[in-house]
Amino acid sequence: MDHNTRATAFHALHHADTILLLANAWDAGSALVMQSLGVPALATSSAAVAWAHGEGDGHHLPVAQLLATVSEITAKLKVPLTVDMEGGYSDDPQTVGDNVAAIVGAGAVGINIEDGRDTPELLCRKIEQARAAAERQGLRLFINARCDVYLKGLVAPELRVEETLRRARLYAEAGADGLFAAGARAPADIAAICAGTKLPVNLLALPGLPLAPELARLGVRRLSAGSGIAEALYARMAELTRGFLQTGDGTAFAAQAMSWSELNGLMH
Repeated sequence: MDHNTRATAFHALHHADTILLLANAWDAGSALVMQSLGVPALATSSAAVAWAHGEGDGHHLPVAQLLATVSEITAKLKVPLTVDMEGGYSDDPQTVGDNVAAIVGAGAVGINIEDGRDTPELLCRKIEQARAAAERQGLRLFINARCDVYLKGLVAPELRVEETLRRARLYAEAGADGLFAAGARAPADIAAICAGTKLPVNLLALPGLPLAPELARLGVRRLSAGSGIAEALYARMAELTRGFLQTGDGTAFAAQAMSWSELNGLMH
């Protein structure tokens, strides 16, 4: 599947009959394990990629390391990849456009880009530059605009739906293809957001969120694991290491583990 075919396929997944469940990888190995389970597409998690390089989330990962990671993943994948770019790794929209061009060159067909605590107008300018950069390379990039109204509590609870939809209109006009209402959990809010925008709505899998079938009924088109899988695995790694350091017993390593041969067979 070539680059443009993957991009077309990724766009179509947001308008299919079923909700798109996106697992978030952080390197080529984790991506290959996830791909082996039959996923139609994959995403990266900015936090998980940063942690894998010993960096913190929040624009700390050097862009060169992100590009290397994306290139390593896309070289192995047979499915579309969308990349979490945080805020584009710059406050300058032109630089964000340059970063997006490099991400597209590394094989990605989609991006997440967030407003955070910055103004929505700044994200609009970043989206415009991202769209222009991708078009110069002949790619219909899927731009998922992450609105942090819920995740960062940017307005009072009773104003969150209204503010999210206001930003959705701005981001759509700037060229966004999707709206990531990260942090929204209440069914009534979710339904109102989905009904109030033409953009496919993406949510973040969090405790207390309705399950995928109910989210689909409410109008959600995409659900992301975010950094949740990586967080759970790091906790398990700490637990296993702690046990080993206490007793030297390797019995726990085999519990709920993939075998050496199974893992090695996936890495091709």
